[in-house]
Amino acid sequence: MQEKKSIPNADRRALMRARLIAEARKLFVEKGYAETSTPEIVRAAEVTRGALYHHFADKADLFRAVVQQEAATLAAEIDQGAVADSGDPLTSGSRAFFASMAKEGRARLLLIDGPAVLGLAEMAEIDAGGGRQSLLLGLQQARPDLAEADLQALSDVLSAAFDRAALAVSQGRSEAPYLAAMEQVMASLMAPSG
Repeated sequence: MQEKKSIPNADRRALMRARLIAEARKLFVEKGYAETSTPEIVRAAEVTRGALYHHFADKADLFRAVVQQEAATLAAEIDQGAVADSGDPLTSGSRAFFASMAKEGRARLLLIDGPAVLGLAEMAEIDAGGGRQSLLLGLQQARPDLAEADLQALSDVLSAAFDRAALAVSQGRSEAPYLAAMEQVMASLMAPSG
């Protein structure tokens, strides 16, 4: 008789949480936040309603977890892309951003439903530890001559430009002109003006 191995409670909880987030992400991408119900999420994840509410206070809390995971994945993919590319970190990071934002549903989650559901302030906090942090670090490397306040402002402005470009591409516009425009902006930032 084969012995059945039990999974520790912490691992079971982590797996359950991950399954809920993964299934909720699929539904939020397919239908949007407003049109996705918690019974649908529970069915898709093959869990009980009690399990959902054990891990998350409500649908918004689950959505928050989905968005936080998306932002963290975006940042990691930008960082990996910037490291893998031998070019300057800002241009490499720009390419990696566009490649990462091309993942199905990412623009909707981070740029449309995220601000609508969680609000601009919370999305700014989430982004501050995500893609905007990667951008800020790249700017600090490229422009060590700039004061911290100037770097922060530049990061905020460029982040908004990147978001707007990603949103346009996600809505069917050609990526090439947006990538070229952002690469021109990044190239102009590489050398201090004088």
